[in-house]
Amino acid sequence: MTVPNNDQHLLAAACAGDSRALATLWERHRRWVAAVLLLHKPRQAEVDDLLQDVAATLVAKVGTLRDPETFPGWLRSVAINAARMAARGTRRRNAAVERFGREESPKDEAAAPTATPEGAAERLRARLAALPAAYAEPLLLRLVHDMPYAQIAQVLDLPETTVENRIVRGRRLLRDQVAADAELNDRYDPDASSNDE
Repeated sequence: MTVPNNDQHLLAAACAGDSRALATLWERHRRWVAAVLLLHKPRQAEVDDLLQDVAATLVAKVGTLRDPETFPGWLRSVAINAARMAARGTRRRNAAVERFGREESPKDEAAAPTATPEGAAERLRARLAALPAAYAEPLLLRLVHDMPYAQIAQVLDLPETTVENRIVRGRRLLRDQVAADAELNDRYDPDASSNDE
């Protein structure tokens, strides 16, 4: 038996109980779901853990989907909900830790920026998270996962021209953010001021 190759057939087969079709469907969409999770998750949450949560929801609820056209938007909603649930759990844990940890940690310990690839990825995620979500999400899907505009439009349930406009505006906002940070660093860089003297 061959696995159907387009989403509509895969979804129909998955709803009928075909586990291979469901696995193929998940593998097709897993990367952009990871991008959505990366943007919406709390810093401490692991993307792999959240992907498992999304996959579990997909397995449990795929049979409830009736319209294949709504599948990408539905999967995006599942991912955002998983990230929000993780954020709620993180806030509760952080509130408990904060009550005890403040007095314990030295006040002059500042987290140094990291020069690792993970540090760079975290800075990009933080910059994207600082943008309005309407611009951050399409920009992440385009820049990080090189998704075509038509696919982003389907995932976000928006017209393709709206996606294109939001990506252009998001890039501009991101550039403005980087320029403002550079200007701030130049203004308050202790090494730069000591060199001027």
